Amino acid sequence: MQTRLKKAKFFRNPSLNTEKSESEGLSYITSEKMAQTNPLPVPLGPWKITVYDQENFQGKRMEFAASCANIMECGFDNIRSIKVECGAWIGYEHTSFCGQQFVLERGEYPRWDAWSGSNAYHIERLMSFRPICSANHKESKLVIFEKENFIGRQWEICDDYPSLQAMGWSNNEVGSMKIQCGSWVCYQYPGYRGYQYIMESDHHGGEYKHWREWGSHAQTFQIQSIRRIQQ
Repeated sequence: MQTRLKKAKFFRNPSLNTEKSESEGLSYITSEKMAQTNPLPVPLGPWKITVYDQENFQGKRMEFAASCANIMECGFDNIRSIKVECGAWIGYEHTSFCGQQFVLERGEYPRWDAWSGSNAYHIERLMSFRPICSANHKESKLVIFEKENFIGRQWEICDDYPSLQAMGWSNNEVGSMKIQCGSWVCYQYPGYRGYQYIMESDHHGGEYKHWREWGSHAQTFQIQSIRRIQQ
């Protein structure tokens, strides 16, 4: 714990996919078509995610290498399991990248509770998703501020913190933050629990002046744990 405290500084003030037959139960969509739904100009990168319309990687499946704003346009009614093979992604509760956010790092997610983690809100819908282009676990840095608009006490963070208060932050709220490099997932409660907010250095210019900019589901300044996103 002493080592981490030394790191904390307090101050004032796609490539194209190949079509397969429906009999194989496998559907693909080209990167060119997916790019049309991408909300931001994203360079081609090492991203790959496979989504399934049934739990435990059963049923219809589809591979993506870029954003999807509405999985229903691909013939799905919902996403019920996921495999992330390359890169880090954000999944959203609703279409058009709205609603609760879920960080999707490399690995397998056989059910909705695997990506919602210890979130107590039991959201079983995931309708849109996109890659996190700025994720860089080794070189990540953010500054949190006591009040909105980058006012008040500030704290530079370069590591994972399961409890901000245990490491010296004075309350359970963060007023604003600047993401200087990398991408982070911030949680409403200690121990990486509660609502997830994904903060990226290439969104909002890396500046989040108010909790309303954390996501369409954000309702409070409350953030009590933070970690870097694994690429």
